[in-house]
Amino acid sequence: MGADREGGVRRPVRAVAYAVCGVVLLAGCATMPDSGDLRDVESTPRQDTEVRVFAMPPAEGAQPAEILQGFLEALTSDDPQYATARQYLTGAAARQWRPESSTTVLAGGPGIQADRRAGRDDTDDYAFTLTGSKVARVDEQQSYTPLAGPYSQPVHLTRDKKSRQWRIDVLPQGVVMGQSDFQRNYMSVNKYYFASGTWAESGTSATAVADPVYVRRRVDAMTQMVRSVLAGPTSWLEPVVRSSFPTGTALSGGVTALTPDDQNKLTVPLNGKAAGVGREKCGEMATQLLFTLQNLTPTVDTVELQADGSTLCALGLGEDRAGSVARRGSVKRSDYLYFVDDKHRLVRMSGAGVGAEPVPGALGEGVQPLGSAAVSWDERTAAGVSSDGKSLFVGSLVAGDPLEPPVLQSRGTTEDDRLTAPSWDVRGDLWVADRNPAQPQLLVLEQGAGKPLDVRVPGLNGRVDAVRVAADGVRIALVVRAKDDSKSLLIGRIERDDSSGDRPVVSVLELRSAAPELEDVTAMSWAGDSRLVVAGREQGGVQTMRYVQVDGSTPKGPAPAALTGVQSIAASEDDRLPLVAYSSEDGIVRLPSGAQWQKVVKDGWAPVYPG
Repeated sequence: MGADREGGVRRPVRAVAYAVCGVVLLAGCATMPDSGDLRDVESTPRQDTEVRVFAMPPAEGAQPAEILQGFLEALTSDDPQYATARQYLTGAAARQWRPESSTTVLAGGPGIQADRRAGRDDTDDYAFTLTGSKVARVDEQQSYTPLAGPYSQPVHLTRDKKSRQWRIDVLPQGVVMGQSDFQRNYMSVNKYYFASGTWAESGTSATAVADPVYVRRRVDAMTQMVRSVLAGPTSWLEPVVRSSFPTGTALSGGVTALTPDDQNKLTVPLNGKAAGVGREKCGEMATQLLFTLQNLTPTVDTVELQADGSTLCALGLGEDRAGSVARRGSVKRSDYLYFVDDKHRLVRMSGAGVGAEPVPGALGEGVQPLGSAAVSWDERTAAGVSSDGKSLFVGSLVAGDPLEPPVLQSRGTTEDDRLTAPSWDVRGDLWVADRNPAQPQLLVLEQGAGKPLDVRVPGLNGRVDAVRVAADGVRIALVVRAKDDSKSLLIGRIERDDSSGDRPVVSVLELRSAAPELEDVTAMSWAGDSRLVVAGREQGGVQTMRYVQVDGSTPKGPAPAALTGVQSIAASEDDRLPLVAYSSEDGIVRLPSGAQWQKVVKDGWAPVYPG
């Protein structure tokens, strides 16, 4: 690089940290010349997540390079309002800088290149360029988006004519840091809203939808999350969900921090916009916060909402009170694991994993050989694709019911160019993709019957090779095969327009990558409210299995144990159920929590939980 040639070989320097009584101070005065060798600010090594990190203010007489390095290190501290970081800026720049507007994540710490033209000893100006490789961006709504490509942003410093101290007067908006610093400073938390058109007072329950956001880990995350819920859903999810909080609802004036009491109850004082809400609506509001805070910490099991000094309602987890207002994931815990046996029948196995039996009804009789199947969320109906991939059958799981004619047929010439495995949503609609190269389609059959609806997928570049609808019914995971035969995992938002006639127009919109590091996805399944498990291969690598978030980030925690030859995966939004997979080498295997893969049955394939 040009800076390397002018200033010599650049050597990495890490943020210098001092541990004092459990508090880490980032040294903003580390020695760094304003000429000669330039050294990048690398990400701080991972540290105990309970240790708080604070930055040091600029040292008297610090040179431009020292000021810039100190500022970058201050961005990785736990200073709630970035007060120390602002001390490295001029007064005007400090007033204009908005660190909350975004966080840009780089593969390593930001590189620093000097602009020699602005760095002459006889001037009061000094310019740098921050460089790096982009990994992701967290926007003002705290939503994570994977990125790629180079990062390059100018930074300018000026020397105050009176104090003769260098300060930054031009800088990019937001915050920039390396990936390991981001992982230390931020954490992903699901906040919750309700699927549009589902209501607690309808006699069933509203459907909760997870909306993952990233918050600063040690900067009062609880209050951050409450404010985030009140602010509303992220823009990607907003078209298909609703919030029960009235527009304009916020924390009451003067409330700066929220803390649960010794009974694990969190009292949330709201402004006047929430006053006068009915009991049903208040119950939904409390449920949104309770689901969100439970995802953050188990120390909150009751939420009390107040407005204008009066209690609106209180809701707790006892006796599943929140569960009576809204459901998360599937309607109920699955009774069985299902798969196709060596006789091409749909069979089921109890949670104990002992013995398999054909399902009641025609699909368990073997009259029609099956290659894949799906079972509805209520476990009353199943769908099966014929072993040649040509036909889709739907049948009840009731003994004696006959096999009905296929509800859909593909004209693809080979099995790989025909129907994918199907997937049910919570509405009772059945989704499947036809991979016929002459007319690839994503299709949905309302209540598993009738003429299929051709689902619109604007922006789709390739054909759909696999389909799984989330338990909330408003998000869908697709494995898409591009023209170069690479296969990627994309997440789309399901929208329905009922205004155009008797039948709705169904669309999957704003596709985004959930596993950007994998170029050949072979299998996937939903494995939580906002998490999937995916098997695939990185560029030039071997097959791997990992968990991914719907926003493309990597969730905290270990990946599943390695398994070779994975061709299909079955996971559940209910984390009490084990992960199950079909391996070409071992047949159907399962992974109980804290254990290794265990063989279930050698002669079987296509395992599924309901959905």
